Amino acid sequence: MSLSPVVLVTGTDTGVGKTITTAALAAVLSGMGRSVAVYKPCQSGAADGDSDAAEVARLAGAITAEAGVVLQEPMAPVAAAAIDGTRLPAVTAHAERIRDLAARHDHVLVEGAGGLLVELDSDGGTLADLGALLRAVFVIVARPGLGTLNHTALTLEALSTRGLDVLGVVLGSWPVSPGAVHHSNRRALGSLRVPLLGALPEQAAGLSPADFRAGASAWLNGVPA
Repeated sequence: MSLSPVVLVTGTDTGVGKTITTAALAAVLSGMGRSVAVYKPCQSGAADGDSDAAEVARLAGAITAEAGVVLQEPMAPVAAAAIDGTRLPAVTAHAERIRDLAARHDHVLVEGAGGLLVELDSDGGTLADLGALLRAVFVIVARPGLGTLNHTALTLEALSTRGLDVLGVVLGSWPVSPGAVHHSNRRALGSLRVPLLGALPEQAAGLSPADFRAGASAWLNGVPA
């Protein structure tokens, strides 16, 4: 499958490495000479200093990076917005902004919140709904450890049921000293109906931006041109 102008990055769960994967994808595309924008529909945890867009820009370099709405509590968007007293933008509003970014960039990478079906607005709109509006492709970020095969299969099934395309799967945090479970899961994920695009080392976020960008294409060697 060729690389779509809009790629939605979702996870099998929270904390699986979506932000670092998004940064690595941005670095790979920038290295190909493409202009890249990164969009985070809902950024939670601002009170703790969390900013996925800022982290992606720090690691990936010369890209456009922004969030649709910024929420203070490190919670799911609907719950965090209720505490802040903030009205969440509708999924259709996010789609409109992404289309605007796509008109001015070769690629827009959209990082979700948690997993595929986390609600992004008060009407129950999810990243899956956003993908349907945009006719975009998905990248699934998964853990390498126990439970990942089931979680990845469930995410693939949810996308397939909705008729949404998947570019491939990325292991978002490959351990320095992987065990038998990690190697077994990597082999199993490599035999799925969608490609395994690569694996990011668990210490990737701690690298200097220059080293991160230099390593990104080797980590994600399955990303199509």
